[in-house]
Amino acid sequence: MTTAPPPSGQEGPADSGLLEALQHQVAVFARRAEQTRLGGVGQVRNSMDRAAYLLLNRLDREGPMGVKALAAGMGIDSSTVTRQVAPLVDTGLVKRTSHPEDGRAVVLQLSPRGKARLDEVRSSRRQLMALVTEGWTEEEREIFCTLLTRFNGSLSARQAAAHLPPADPEAPTS
Repeated sequence: MTTAPPPSGQEGPADSGLLEALQHQVAVFARRAEQTRLGGVGQVRNSMDRAAYLLLNRLDREGPMGVKALAAGMGIDSSTVTRQVAPLVDTGLVKRTSHPEDGRAVVLQLSPRGKARLDEVRSSRRQLMALVTEGWTEEEREIFCTLLTRFNGSLSARQAAAHLPPADPEAPTS
């Protein structure tokens, strides 16, 4: 006789060991990621914090946008974005410009210097990922990336459904 699977959100006896191992590995990953900041290799290593990287990355991928749109897309407060963007503007990585349709509104845009710096950091981080997964097949890398993306999406959806603020204001959900 087979037993019905436990209701969604509950674990069965067979799952508890696997879920224990999973939560432990996620905790170890979070600690190691923070220790290394997954910064990359070479001179670029650890030279850009996570918040700056994620902000610059979003501006590069999605183009110029206002603080509110940037905050909404990253799942963080506008005040957090404003605080995190200030040093990026001060160092010339991001520039503030007037909105093309409403001159009173401010738009944030990746500067040429910011784009060059972001490209340098991305390259360094790709090198680190290549080193860390050196013994992996291409298929294993793809599977890991797919599952990690799915895992992050599930965490993001759970936060959104519960209307919870991000656990770490510097850890945007995408």
